[in-house]
Amino acid sequence: MAGKKTASPVDVHVGARVRMRRLMLEMSQEKLAGGLGLTFQQVQKYEKGSNRIGASRLQQIAGILQVPPDFFFEGAPRIGEKMHADAPSSTYVREFVSTTDGLALMGAFTRIKNAQLRRCIVRLVESISQD
Repeated sequence: MAGKKTASPVDVHVGARVRMRRLMLEMSQEKLAGGLGLTFQQVQKYEKGSNRIGASRLQQIAGILQVPPDFFFEGAPRIGEKMHADAPSSTYVREFVSTTDGLALMGAFTRIKNAQLRRCIVRLVESISQD
């Protein structure tokens, strides 16, 4: 009897990005599932990374969530590459953007059109966080 499969780090990352974008749009799992012709339970499994998302399904999700498909791979762990010990884990990013404050901050930040102003805000937050 084979053991239970564990989710691939890439599948977990892609699922977390699906969840993050869905929450950014304030869309329910039910609404995304309806657009895909699936149950919300299937969307839950995608978001947890326990079910792998096929290429055509990912493209369909990207269309519904109004992002290019490569959005879901930004920051994904690279298969076959060793992680550097000092490299930050993407887990803390997923955890942050899954919070109400994280989503609010990210949503407000992405609405700032002026790139120079965004850089100033990042520098401000970095300086505050060093205290």
